[in-house]
Amino acid sequence: MKANLYYTNKKHWKWALATIALLIIGASLWYTNHLVKSIAEQETRQVKMWAAAMEQHAMMMSSTEEFFNKVSEQEQLRVDLLVNAYRRILDISTNENTAIYLDIIQNNISIPLVVTDENGKILFKSNLPPSQENKTTFDEEMQQYYSKFAPIKIDPGYGFVQWFYYNESLTYTELKAVLEGMIDHFMEEITLNSVGAPVIITNEDQSKILSFGNLDSIQMQDTAYVRHQLEVMRAENDPLQIEFMNTGKATIFYRTSDLVQQMRYFPVIQIFVFALFLIVAYLLFSSARRSEQNQVWAGMAKETAHQLGTPLSSLMGWVELLKMEEKPFVGTKEMEKDIERLQIVTDRFSKIGSVPMLEPTDINFLIRDTMDYLQKRFSKKFEFEVNLPEGELVMPLIPSLFRWVLENLTKNAIDAMGDHGKVTLDLIDDGDHIHIDLSDTGKGIPKSQLKQVFNPGFTSKKRGWGLGLSLAKRIIEDYHKGKIGVKSSVVGQGTTFRITLKK
Repeated sequence: MKANLYYTNKKHWKWALATIALLIIGASLWYTNHLVKSIAEQETRQVKMWAAAMEQHAMMMSSTEEFFNKVSEQEQLRVDLLVNAYRRILDISTNENTAIYLDIIQNNISIPLVVTDENGKILFKSNLPPSQENKTTFDEEMQQYYSKFAPIKIDPGYGFVQWFYYNESLTYTELKAVLEGMIDHFMEEITLNSVGAPVIITNEDQSKILSFGNLDSIQMQDTAYVRHQLEVMRAENDPLQIEFMNTGKATIFYRTSDLVQQMRYFPVIQIFVFALFLIVAYLLFSSARRSEQNQVWAGMAKETAHQLGTPLSSLMGWVELLKMEEKPFVGTKEMEKDIERLQIVTDRFSKIGSVPMLEPTDINFLIRDTMDYLQKRFSKKFEFEVNLPEGELVMPLIPSLFRWVLENLTKNAIDAMGDHGKVTLDLIDDGDHIHIDLSDTGKGIPKSQLKQVFNPGFTSKKRGWGLGLSLAKRIIEDYHKGKIGVKSSVVGQGTTFRITLKK
């Protein structure tokens, strides 16, 4: 088989356009993927830098906490020194110089302390808050204020027992407030980090969530969601461990932001969008092209029918004149047959260019009559075999156009067989549909060309136009709502075309 120049050029253009489209899509996807990867790497670096900064900050916090613990130890030693000094002053059995002990007590300018008798009367006080300065009795308010540390009993040995109450020094309290503020700020800095990294802070055994950031607060109430997030974070980055003064050790889990996670799927989404766009565009253009082709077919068919009508009318008039001669012309009857044939052709073109109506037709009679007509007009070297079911089989058809389809298929079969061969037509009725198989013993069609045989311009004849099968496809599929195609074809053995119509 050979294709005409139009079909060859169209095929080349399709491949060229498809190649260009694939190159554009590939370049766009490559650049998008490169861009997404660069953004992801940049954010990962930022998260790593943030994590390193947090780790350094945690080390500073640990050093500060260690210093604070040492201050606390020194504070306790100072309290013990004050108690011993006060006890030595009250000890009347010693002849020591108490001046040094008085200096120790008087030089205390930071530790709040109160000394009372057994009845709660204040005997000595130092560094009290302003609200307690004027009090003479150790009341409930003071009991609560000095409840953090157990009071120290002082018994000088002569039946006069005193109680020594004390609290944290003002300096220690201020340092503690500063440290707690630093801890709170550190926690807030972790959970509300500027890089947008999701963070979860747990206690040492990960049984309790201390804080979290950049995660949905509602979903964080779901244990399964929290467990999944911790697994993702642990797989992506090694957790950081820090130690807080009040909470003990804490573990910081973190990962890259949800934006980067989503951007990793962007190339896949882009491929899907591109593919969807190309499919929709192809369907729209194919529909528009088919519509344009249909309009061209209809216009050509109408114009052909119109052009044939005028000379045909003239020929009919000349035949009538020939009949009126005294000695009739010997070819008048054959001329009438040719005119009748031209009328059929004109009718076919007229119906192709309009919207013909289906009418109940005995398809068995139509096929038998058409095949008998064709058999008489071909060489006796071609054998015809028609297998039809018995009786009538009424179908909604356009008789003149359906005859045209049978003629085109039969002529193609004759052309494919050369100077001899056999044409076989079988009609199969499966109840809902009928199938008409028309087979030949010709040269067959190569597999690479099976999808091309119904394209306009595709022909196996050196001087053919390649319109017969295209018209047959239009008649069967557009007008009769059926299907036509190549059922089978073997090179060197023959081809079978199948027509399927709904009853």
